[in-house]
Amino acid sequence: AAWVEVVRRDLLWLPARGLALGALFTVANGMRWGVVRPLGHHRNLHVMNSRVIGVISGGPFRFVRHPNDAAVFIELATLPLIHTAWLTAVLGTAGHAWVLSRRLAVEDPLLIGSPEYRAVIAGKPRFAPRLFGDRLESRSKPAALRQESE
Repeated sequence: AAWVEVVRRDLLWLPARGLALGALFTVANGMRWGVVRPLGHHRNLHVMNSRVIGVISGGPFRFVRHPNDAAVFIELATLPLIHTAWLTAVLGTAGHAWVLSRRLAVEDPLLIGSPEYRAVIAGKPRFAPRLFGDRLESRSKPAALRQESE
């Protein structure tokens, strides 16, 4: 879709912006592949109960609960923007955010239902490491955890 937008709208490539966004895309891609290593052959696109595979707490999971989702979101936003296809970036990330919200509405309660998961992962933020202190921490917790801590 991005290449269609670039060609049809005759968009210019802006080297400084394109290179910076390309670097960000590369970092996000590396982060996504960093998730593959700790998950190994258990990585898939399905909602799974972690009791089957155990709780993964290494790699990027040391910092956030859903590092792959964060990386894919950054990739979907930056790839079209490398070529100034902002319309594709906006629509693509909005669509992905909607799909992700639907999946996490099913996945998070399933994961939080596991005592092992709660003990290891549940206190961590969902997508981004804590950079802004405890003020944002409560917003990143699933409703089940917020109720337990109140």
